[in-house]
Amino acid sequence: MIDRRALIGSAMFGAGVLAFAPAISFAAAPTDRRFVFIIQRGAADGLAMVAPIGDPAFAGARGALAEVDSGARLDATFSLHPALAETARLYAAGEALFGHALASSYRDRSHFDGQNILETGGRDAYVEKTGWMNRLAAMLPGGEGNALAIARAVPMALRGPVEVASYAPSALPGASEDLLMRVGALYEGDARLHALWQSAMQTRLLASDLSREKGRAGQMTGALAARLMAPADGARLVMIETGGWDTHSGQKGRLAQQLGGLDAMIAALKAGLGQAWTNTMILVATEFGRTVAVNGTGGTDHGTGAAAMLLGGAVRGGRVLADWPGLRAGALYEGRDLRPTLQLESFVAGALASHYGLDSARMTGSLYPTIAGLKPTDGLARA
Repeated sequence: MIDRRALIGSAMFGAGVLAFAPAISFAAAPTDRRFVFIIQRGAADGLAMVAPIGDPAFAGARGALAEVDSGARLDATFSLHPALAETARLYAAGEALFGHALASSYRDRSHFDGQNILETGGRDAYVEKTGWMNRLAAMLPGGEGNALAIARAVPMALRGPVEVASYAPSALPGASEDLLMRVGALYEGDARLHALWQSAMQTRLLASDLSREKGRAGQMTGALAARLMAPADGARLVMIETGGWDTHSGQKGRLAQQLGGLDAMIAALKAGLGQAWTNTMILVATEFGRTVAVNGTGGTDHGTGAAAMLLGGAVRGGRVLADWPGLRAGALYEGRDLRPTLQLESFVAGALASHYGLDSARMTGSLYPTIAGLKPTDGLARA
């Protein structure tokens, strides 16, 4: 006999095909506050994203990668990459904040280890077995409710005791409408499975509609995420995976395309969320930064210090948060990297504690239980 839950799982996976590259995961919770984590897999170059043009050593160290005049000026020290035009508008409106010279507790340069620490919130790689977003979901009202991942696999940041189902593109032919109607009728008498099936069909319709829209992958992903989050009973915790940030060669053109897609995604999120944007916070972060010096192929190699973004109507923005260490040779970490002066875990814990109005010590202990001595960064969200 075929297990009904196995059948519904296979039918849900074959029900539609998403036409964009990034993957989305989300969890529902009965709160007006929305949170999105956009992970930049591959180590995004923070020195290009938020360029320290006021540092006397910047232009010489970066050479052809130094974007000095074409991006939006943030303050006397920093300018934004020119591909981030919509993000610059958010900054001008006080809805974007950048943390710079920041890093997690990880100090080596392995993508796998760095991403594991970024997602689990552990002190060392593969120590924590659950993700910090799953632990965050458990802290929120109704966090034990259903969660959904629109991805080939649930990302590590969302794994844990809070239930997360999954919905992903399938290589198999799509199911016919007649089959979907018959399966729906089969589950009408089962309260739990009927609700799951209805949720899957609604998600399928959203994905199908967006796959026919013109535009870049970032726009489509942001629009889909917004449509899942905007309803009163919609998603409240969302994770969007983006790749392609490992720019070892030809970085200037490649990174401009990457950042353009990210900028379009953020703009689509704001447009799609409407009034809900006021209660939204978006975190953009990567596993580590890239080298200060340009390599022989016009790219950069794995580094240490990076940049992170907080965006949304709930963010107390219009500023760059940085204890800038400088880029002169003697100031670099191990003689090659931007030296971290701000801990990413403190940045994230402080942002989420203020966003949700929760005790900062409790937030820090829940999200990062194995990292001692963390002091959450205050004042990142609007009261």
